[in-house]
Amino acid sequence: MSKENLRFNSKAIHGGQEPDKAYGAVMPPIYQTSTYAQSSPGAHKGFEYSRSANPTRTALENSLASIENGKYGLAFASGLAAIDAVMKLLQPGDEVISTNDLYGGSYRLFSKIFEGFGIKFHFVNMENPAVIENYINTNTRLIWVETPTNPMMNIIDIAQVANIAKKHKVLLGVDNTFATPYLQLPLDLGADLVMHSATKYMGGHSDVVMGALVVKNKDLADKLYFIQNASGAVAGPMDCFLVLRGIKTLHVRMQRHCENGAAIAKFLADHPKIEKVYWPGFKSHPNHEIAKKQMKGFGGMISFVTKGNNYQEAIKIVENLKVFTLAESLGGVESLAGHPASMTHASIPKEEREKTGVVDALIRLSVGIEDVEDLIDDLRRAIG
Repeated sequence: MSKENLRFNSKAIHGGQEPDKAYGAVMPPIYQTSTYAQSSPGAHKGFEYSRSANPTRTALENSLASIENGKYGLAFASGLAAIDAVMKLLQPGDEVISTNDLYGGSYRLFSKIFEGFGIKFHFVNMENPAVIENYINTNTRLIWVETPTNPMMNIIDIAQVANIAKKHKVLLGVDNTFATPYLQLPLDLGADLVMHSATKYMGGHSDVVMGALVVKNKDLADKLYFIQNASGAVAGPMDCFLVLRGIKTLHVRMQRHCENGAAIAKFLADHPKIEKVYWPGFKSHPNHEIAKKQMKGFGGMISFVTKGNNYQEAIKIVENLKVFTLAESLGGVESLAGHPASMTHASIPKEEREKTGVVDALIRLSVGIEDVEDLIDDLRRAIG
């Protein structure tokens, strides 16, 4: 059987991988080297300098391409470095249409860095993708989608946005960090490129910072490889080893994240002190049917607001948690809680973030893989 035809769980372990050519190591070794011996100028074994390529990074990039059903993978020093590389495909005067309730770091990169280089951004509510066409003009080069969105868990119909992008010959990039390829495959739905903060579920153990891109088109891949090498924001071999190891358990971790997430979302929805729970698994979620269609599960990310939308009450809850850890980031085996208004989304002006629902009392949970009864007991005690 070809490794290209494996199902996802097998791809996570074997996809794009071969035993190491030197000694047959089953796990790719950590090639902790900056340079490689050449027998003659330009005569080498495929590697000459580790900014350009490193065997451990190449093994990871092949795995990333395999699990996303792409052909070319690229690993970067962070998720933002990966997005930065995509933005460098653009020129002054180009325009980008982006999800309006995206991760604060992405918003900061777009508005504080690339707007200064003459790129125009439109931050749009994409719940109904048809509205995107209102913002497309001759300068539009990229549509940037985050689904589920961070932290409001909005769902965007990737296939419908892909049809719009193709109609207007515009690139479509999808941030697949929350869903992972275990739950959602944007390239299969028509996207041109997929981005991950591999720091999150791909690594899965809160011990690495990394970003990734996956594409199918060779011309696009070649442009991105050039930017990766020229700009140099590459991932180191130890980090690549850690994420490659994380990918091998992605499927079993994501299954438990989804199971625990569903139980906690239902607990919160039934709690008398909770006003609103944002989780795409609820039938009441505005795009629940789209989530069912394009995802094989609803993930472990949940946001909620207490009744009365009281800032101090929200702070008290996150401070009182014992099993959940109050911390930035998400996607690790341990459960984390965050307060977006003062943490992950603090870089977005209050007026702008509140338009999208990121109010001062919003709490975001990254539900881990602990015993779910312990997590529910922790929330029950903290909420009071």
